[in-house]
Amino acid sequence: MAPSVAIIGAGFGGLCMAIRLERAGIGSYTVFEKAGDVGGTWRDNSYPGAGCDIPSHLYSYSFETYASWSRRYPDQPEILAYLSHCADKYDVRRKIRFRSEVRSAVFDGSRWQVTATTPGHDSTDGDDGPHGDPQGNPHGNPHDNPHDNLRGNPHGDFHHAGERTEAFDVVVMSVGQLNRPHLPDIPGMSDFEGVSFHSARWNHGHDLTGRQVAVIGTGSSAAQLIPPVAERAGRLHVFQRTPNWVIPKPDATFGPIEQLAFHHVPGLQRAYREWIYRYAEATLYPALAQGWSASLLRRRALAHLHAQVPDPALRAKLTPDYPPGCKRVVIDSRFYPALTRENVDVVTDKIVRIAPRGVETTEGLREADTIIYATGFRSTEFLAPMEVTGRGGRTLRERWARGAEAYLGISVPEFPNMFLLYGPNTNLGHNSIVFMIECQVGHVMACLPRLAAEGPIEVRPEVMAAWSRRLGAAMERMVWNSGCQSWYKTAEGRVTNNWPGPTTLYRRLTSRPPRDAYRPAPAG
Repeated sequence: MAPSVAIIGAGFGGLCMAIRLERAGIGSYTVFEKAGDVGGTWRDNSYPGAGCDIPSHLYSYSFETYASWSRRYPDQPEILAYLSHCADKYDVRRKIRFRSEVRSAVFDGSRWQVTATTPGHDSTDGDDGPHGDPQGNPHGNPHDNPHDNLRGNPHGDFHHAGERTEAFDVVVMSVGQLNRPHLPDIPGMSDFEGVSFHSARWNHGHDLTGRQVAVIGTGSSAAQLIPPVAERAGRLHVFQRTPNWVIPKPDATFGPIEQLAFHHVPGLQRAYREWIYRYAEATLYPALAQGWSASLLRRRALAHLHAQVPDPALRAKLTPDYPPGCKRVVIDSRFYPALTRENVDVVTDKIVRIAPRGVETTEGLREADTIIYATGFRSTEFLAPMEVTGRGGRTLRERWARGAEAYLGISVPEFPNMFLLYGPNTNLGHNSIVFMIECQVGHVMACLPRLAAEGPIEVRPEVMAAWSRRLGAAMERMVWNSGCQSWYKTAEGRVTNNWPGPTTLYRRLTSRPPRDAYRPAPAG
């Protein structure tokens, strides 16, 4: 008998898991999605200019290649449309409980008891952006709950007011790493009299034309949204704490002829996809491992900076003092030109507080009527705020008190039949995360026959310990430990997000038969 599977999240990971189950003839699965549609981070991040820095033909499932991409690098609407297309084509949408947020998952000794919200209870609508929501607080308190309005139609063994609990044999966590907005701890944020919101909760009802805008942050999201914002704002203050390395984005459109060729020329699309993949592995990964291409990456970034920023003083502000790749490299060709506009100021003075009428730094007040927090995500808080309790009553929060870790980024000792997609140490700085997700889903699929036949299984503690040692040794050679602080690391400096090897190695490791790495879950 096929096991019952709870899939939490309907982004790239959750949809991939659901599609693989569907194609294998396993229909005993349910997808819990806290928002009202599929897409995950590509649903949430709808700010102007949002897009991907991985080429379109690689940023897609290998089993659902897509010949109709309009650009070399996809923008957010096109990625979201692709995911919607996949959900419809493989008929998994019928198995998704939208607006149903999982609050807790508890292993009871044999099965997982999953508790999720039900329609119309204890939720706030984040689809319109809780910060500066045109239908809510006009000032947009940035400390409101940034999550989407959650409802669904669950059924279960227990029914409480606003929540229901039901049992599953397997839980697949596919909530991702970039789904909970991070807001900085700046005094006075609630005192601001204008409109404020996080970039991942964009307020589409707030017109920026002619406004005095402050953008706090200069990472990848900021680099994408600043150019279109600068074109509309009367004045734009860009607050930068640490500059990022930036390389050009060689974007281009795919016209009708190219799209027809991808559709009809046998093998062309797969050959192009393979070429992109091999190029990234051969050139970008060695730079992150401080190998032969590290100096090449640095020279390319500096040449890009000098070509696009003629002012020496501004160039100095934008030149990092750490090696390229220590923080995520920004791939964008519009960012620097936007910073050189007459209506844009790059502010490197330390922010003291948010004042009622703007942002106060050590050098004085920068007036603003709109503040956009492009300050990233709470990326190291895996699975939060969900409460996950494993065998013996131990919580995942307790086990991960010193930083998240999992065997292959997928399995955790004492948490039987629980699998993670895009879990700890599986993020990439050089290639497509969709590749990694497919590897992980393949590993989970290989585990299902055994647990269906023998009961709950968990990764062996000694296997986990050996994995941690191997991971730590590999991490020593990577550029992420070069002294900068990034979203890849915990506050204590432990890299919990990134994969320190080539993706070819990860594919080989996840494709091994999983029997020796797992054991039947002990009682208790």
